[in-house]
Amino acid sequence: MPSLEALLVFTAAAMVLNISPGPSNLYVMARSISQGPNAGMLAAAGLALGSLVHVFGAALGLSVLFRTSAVAYEILKYAGAAYLIWLGLQAWRDSARPMDAVRVSLPKAPRTILRESVLVEALNPKTALFFLAFLPQFADPGAGPLVPQILVLGLIVTVTAIPCDLLVAFASGKVAGALRRGPWIKRLQDQVSGSILIGLGLLVATSERTR
Repeated sequence: MPSLEALLVFTAAAMVLNISPGPSNLYVMARSISQGPNAGMLAAAGLALGSLVHVFGAALGLSVLFRTSAVAYEILKYAGAAYLIWLGLQAWRDSARPMDAVRVSLPKAPRTILRESVLVEALNPKTALFFLAFLPQFADPGAGPLVPQILVLGLIVTVTAIPCDLLVAFASGKVAGALRRGPWIKRLQDQVSGSILIGLGLLVATSERTR
């Protein structure tokens, strides 16, 4: 395994990267605005679970496929983008309901939020490429097998992202809750969260592949 000093340096680097605003923060914000801090926290948990797919993929060398195969990368990229846009359109569809329907509409079940969030992260090719590019820099071939090292490093990235996402969920949800005064606020929340999700989908779809 890498030395304790190397692990501490890596943990600090991972925390800095996770603190920086990014798509995951915006996704959690969208969920919190739409349904409150609990939904945002579930989204954060789902993103963490989804990132484990890429951690294991990087450890087993599967992420190399997305770096070397343009076709595989494009398929995963557009699948993830389409899913984000679909979620955004669903939110806009909910906001278009009559006021009475908005007033009695049921929130998404926790299981649904968790499942959708796992899929959003698992279908993100940028995460696969990030782990492939970032983790090997801190793995030491002289310290033992690479697979367990990359697994540990990937788990550190995932775990350090959770507090950042939870902070976003709590702050966004509280602001939305303070503004909640009637059904029209619910409609506005759906429109804002839907717009963020659609924007993220378009960002993913138009992003260029880097090597």
